Amino acid sequence: MAEPDGQDEKVSSALLSRGYLALLVIASGVGLVVSVAAWCFLELIYQIQREVYHHLPSSLGYSHGPPLWWPVPVLAVAGLIVALAITRLPGDGGHVPADGLKVGGGPTAPLTLPGVVLAGVASIGLGTVIGPEAPLIALGSGLAVATVGLARKPVPDEAMLVVAAAGSFASLAFVFSSPIIAAIILIEATGLGGEKLPLVLLPGLLAAGIGGLISTGMGSFTGLSTSAYALGSLPLPSFARVDVGQFAWTIGLALAIALGGHLLMTGGRISHRTVKPNPLLALPVAGLAVAGLAIAFSQASGKGIEAVLFSGQDELPVLVSQASTWSLSALALLLAFKGLAYAISLGSFRGGPTFPAIFLGAAAGIMASHLPGFPITAGVAVGIGAAVVSILRLPLSAIVIATLLTSKAGSAAESLVIVGVVVAYLSTLALSRREASGQDGATPR
Repeated sequence: MAEPDGQDEKVSSALLSRGYLALLVIASGVGLVVSVAAWCFLELIYQIQREVYHHLPSSLGYSHGPPLWWPVPVLAVAGLIVALAITRLPGDGGHVPADGLKVGGGPTAPLTLPGVVLAGVASIGLGTVIGPEAPLIALGSGLAVATVGLARKPVPDEAMLVVAAAGSFASLAFVFSSPIIAAIILIEATGLGGEKLPLVLLPGLLAAGIGGLISTGMGSFTGLSTSAYALGSLPLPSFARVDVGQFAWTIGLALAIALGGHLLMTGGRISHRTVKPNPLLALPVAGLAVAGLAIAFSQASGKGIEAVLFSGQDELPVLVSQASTWSLSALALLLAFKGLAYAISLGSFRGGPTFPAIFLGAAAGIMASHLPGFPITAGVAVGIGAAVVSILRLPLSAIVIATLLTSKAGSAAESLVIVGVVVAYLSTLALSRREASGQDGATPR
C-alpha cells in the first residue's frame, strides 16, 4: 500500500511546484489567446452562412429566400476551396472526419493552421454536413504551441504537450458551451489517465474557464452571441418516470442507430478513398452531390434545404421544438438524405463528425417517439447518446452530451441513455469486428 501513497505524494509535489504554477499562468494566457481565436473562427463561420444563404440571395432579388438551385454553385466552390487547401497548403486540410474524432499524437504544428482553418471554414461555412470541433481542437493546440514558442526560453516537450492540451480544452469548450464536455471528450479520446490526468486536466480546465469568460465578454462587447452556434439544453417536455417498456424500445432504437452509424462511417471511408486520388476534381463533385441531396429532400418532403445542409447545431433546437410538424415519412426522408450527405462529407471535406451525429440521433429519436409508450424526451436522449457513441466510440462522452442536452427535461432519462449508449457501443464494436474479419478473410494469401 506504500506505493500508491508514494505516487500520490509525487503528484502532489508536482502540482505544488513552482514550475507547475508557472505552467498554470502560461495556460491562462493560452486560454485567453485561444478563446478569442475560437470565438472568431465560429463567428466567421456563422456570418459566412448568413451572408451566403440569406443576405446574398436577398441582395440579388430573391426576397423569399435562396432559390432551390442555390446550394449547387456554393457547394461546388466549397469543394474547390477545400481541395486547394488539401493540395496546396501544409497539413492536408486537417482532420478527416471519417476517421472519427482522433486527438493526441502530439501538438498541432502552427505551420498547418492556415490550411486547417481554410478547409474548415469552407466546409462548415458553405454548408457541408460537418461540425467544427476538429478544426477547433487543431486551432487550440496549434495556437498554444505558437504562443509558447514566442517565449525566450525553451519549453520542455512535456510542458508543451500540457499547454497544447489546454489550448484544445479552451477551444472545444466554446462550441459545447461547457468545459466539462470538452474535458471528458479530450480525456476519453486520448485515453489520458493515472498520475498524468491532474497534471493535464487542471491547466485545461483553467484555460476552458477563461474561454467561458471571454465568450461572455466578447458577446457583450460586440453584441454577437455564441447562442447562434453553441449547443445548449434542448426544449423538451418534462420526463419524470421510466418503465420496462421504455427500456425495450431503448434497446431496439440503440441497435438500429448502431447499424446506421456503422453504415455511415463505412460510407465515409469509401468517400475518402474515392476523392483522395484527385481532390481537385472529386471534391467539387462531392459538393454537388451534397447539394443535390438537399434539393431532392426539399422537393420530396416540402421542408427547407437547411435541414440537410450544415452541421445541425442551428437546426437541432428547431427540429426538436417543431417535432409535431414532422410526419414519419418526412423524418425517414431526413434520415436518408442527410445521412447520405453526411457520409459523403465525412470522407470528402474537413471538420468534425460529432454535430451531424447529434442531429441525426435526435431525428431518429423523434421518429421512435411515435412508438407506443416511448415519450419524445426519452427518444431524443437515447437517440443522441446512441448516435454519438456509434460515430465517436466514446461512451462516457456520449452519455454526458446526451444528458446535458436534455437536462431541462429532468434526470429520469439518464438510465435510458446509459442503456442505449452501452448497447450501441457494443453493437458498433461487434459490427466493426465482423467487417474487419470479413476483409481479412477476403484477402488473398
